[in-house]
Order: sequence, then structure tokens, then C-alpha cells
Amino acid sequence: MNASASFLARSLTKVITNLRHFFHHRLALATGLTFAADSLMFGSWVAHIPHVKTALGLNDAQLGLALFGMPIGLLAMNPFSPGIIARFGLARTTVGGTLAMAAAFALPVWMPERWALMAALVLVGAAVALVNVAMNTCATNIERADGIYIMSTCHGMWSLGGMVGSGTAAALIATGVAPQIHLSILAALVIAATLAWLRPALAEVPEEKQEEQSKGSKFILPNRDLLMMIFIGLAVSLSEGVAFDWSAVYLRDVLGAPEQIAALGFTCFSLTMMAMRFTGDVLIPRFGERNLLLFTALCSAFALFITIVAPTPLMGILGFLILGAGVALGAPILFNAAARVPGLAPGAGLATYATFSFIGFLAGPPVIGFIGEKFGLHVGFAMVAGLSLATLAAVRAVKL
Repeated sequence: MNASASFLARSLTKVITNLRHFFHHRLALATGLTFAADSLMFGSWVAHIPHVKTALGLNDAQLGLALFGMPIGLLAMNPFSPGIIARFGLARTTVGGTLAMAAAFALPVWMPERWALMAALVLVGAAVALVNVAMNTCATNIERADGIYIMSTCHGMWSLGGMVGSGTAAALIATGVAPQIHLSILAALVIAATLAWLRPALAEVPEEKQEEQSKGSKFILPNRDLLMMIFIGLAVSLSEGVAFDWSAVYLRDVLGAPEQIAALGFTCFSLTMMAMRFTGDVLIPRFGERNLLLFTALCSAFALFITIVAPTPLMGILGFLILGAGVALGAPILFNAAARVPGLAPGAGLATYATFSFIGFLAGPPVIGFIGEKFGLHVGFAMVAGLSLATLAAVRAVKL
């Protein structure tokens, strides 16, 4: 008992120390806030999806089709992102991508019909793809230049932004603030903060040499280990996508929660995801990557099972709370593992893994929508849970 208490005390001290160093490192903090700005807009949009569905008179399949706009935008922009960074520089691209992302997220709630909604989401996907590549490159360059590790904490900041965004949206929905007003004002605030504070700070982020950048960002054909990582990552991404795009809709339409309560599903998901990612630098060395990936698969499936059988909104929210803890460390572990796959050029595995992972994150939820329209959303959730369990064999076999 004393040994356990001592370990917890040491772990907590290390987590606090890591976070203190992060928040006192100007470039790390600026990069982390860029992650947070991205998910702040994302989480705010997610909370208003049920409103958009109702306002446009969409069924699950029609909403799912509109949501395909984001992966379309991603696929269109992804091949050009490294070239844009090389042409305009990392700092300018990160700032420009953040400005475009904030403005794009304000558009979907204004659209009058589903095809316009899909077009707006194409713009969102393109902007998100650009800022995703840029801000992760910022984190990597800071790590290399200063000999520190900030990637897990940056992903924690992303979860923090999503939690704040969806939580604030829930409160504003309860007070009757129109989604159009909310997202427009939020976008203006993010744009102002980016120009006033993030732009001068990000200008100091070390630039990667162009030839190294080009070498590291190329898409390659995956080998056996990278294929297994992609398979595991797709399951993790699909579980995340369930929470992002369908938590509010599921809690409202299936479990009967009011919209302001339905938005709390994603808030709770983001809360546990943030907590796990902020402690990831302690948990990963202590328990090992493979064990934590096994935990990810089992916990995600268990959380989705709770959500499927939930008789009340409160139990459904509990399921999403557990799901956040389950998927939290999947991305940090797999991003790092993909960067060191034997036999692949440095960075090539990471670039290929990131592409497939983000496609799964954005394209999976629309597929769930089509399944949900025909068989019910619980069937779509069950398929994701089954896929999570199917990754157990890959986790045991992959070289980490």
C-alpha cells in the first residue's frame, strides 16, 4: 500500500513538473494553444450538430453524407500541406492554417441545405488538414531543438480545447444563444488571439530544413508493422469519431437527452482524454506501449458497450467518459511508433500513418451514419467496438 502511494506521489510530482515546464516554455505553450484552438472550434461545432440535423431536416444517412465533406477536404489538402509549409514557412503556414480553420468552422451552421453544408465541411476539412500537419511539425521541431518532449501534452491541450468548446456550447445552448452567433463570435476571438499572440510566438519555432522536410513527409507503401499500426490506429480513430460526431446526436435522439445535456457527452469524453494525455509521459514508461494499447482496445470496447445498453442519458454520458480514457493514449503511442518503424526512412512512416489515421477519424463517422439510418446507431457503435476488440491480435504481434 505504501509502495503504491509512493508511486502515485512520484507520478503526480512528475506530471506537475512536466506541465510546469510546458506552460513556462513560450514556444511549447504557443504550439499547445494552437492545438487547443483547433479543438475549441471542433468541439463547439460538434455540440451544434444535432441543431443542424434538425434545422435542415436530415436523417442519419443524409447527415452522414454531409459529414463526408470533411474527409474530402482532408484528402484534397493533405498532399499539398508539406509543399505549402516548404513554400511559405512553418510559422506562416501554422498561423494561416489556424485563421482559415477558425473561419471555416463558423460556416456550417449558416448553411441552408445539406449540399451547402457538405461544401462548407469540405473547407473545414481542408483547413483542419493544413493546421494539423503544421502544428504537429511545430511540436516535433521544438522537441528536436530543445531536447524536450511535448507531443503528448500538446495532444492533451487539444483535448482541453475540445472540452472547453463543447462545455461552453452546452451552456450557450441552455441559454438560447443561436449557434450562428456562438460560432461566429468564437471564430472572431480565435482569429484575434492568433494574430495578437500566437503569430509572434510561433515565428520563433525552429524551421526544419527543406530537404529533411520533403524526405519526412512523403507517403510510402506501408510494410507489415506499419499496416498493423494503421489498423490499430483506424480503430482508435473510429472510436474518437464516434464521440466527436455522434455523441450529441445519440444522447439526444436515442436516449432522449435535451440538447444542452447531450453536448456534455463530448465534454466528458474530452475531460478524461485530456487527463490521460497529460499523464501519458508517466504512464507510458511505467506500463509500456503494448500494455497501454491493449488497454485502449479493451476499454474502448467496454465503453461503447455501456453506451449501447444505456437506458438513460446519464449512463450514456458515463460511456463516453470511459471512452475518452480508453482512446487517449492511442494516438501519442502510435504516432511515435510509426516514426521509428524499422526499414523506413525517418518520418516516412509517421506521414503515412497520420494520413490513414485522420482519414479514419473523419470518414468513419459518416459511415456510422449510413449504418445508423438503416439499422440504428447502436449497431454502428457495436461495429466499432468489435473492431477495437479485433485489434488485440495486432497489438500483440506488432513490433513497438
